[in-house]
Amino acid sequence: MKKDDYDRDVYRSLAMISQFGINMIVPILMCSALGLFLDRKLGTGYLTILLFFVGALAGFRNIYVFSKKILSGEGKTRRQREREKRRQEEKSGSGESETDQE
Repeated sequence: MKKDDYDRDVYRSLAMISQFGINMIVPILMCSALGLFLDRKLGTGYLTILLFFVGALAGFRNIYVFSKKILSGEGKTRRQREREKRRQEEKSGSGESETDQE
């Protein structure tokens, strides 16, 4: 593996880890903020807690969908798909050139 490929893989992994965190934190913060707003507006005291857990469930769902997408291969970048396509073409191309030489 080339150093450039290694660096790309490291940066891609860091980006994925960041996305996991963002996918979890954003729904929790948004739902909690909405709960605080509604609690103050309506004079209640339980909506913040309720919406916090709704946000946590939404965050877990986001992580599940993101993980499933990565594991199925849909999360690959365009460059990775092109690289795999070239490798397959090289493999099939080398097989054809051997039969053409005979």
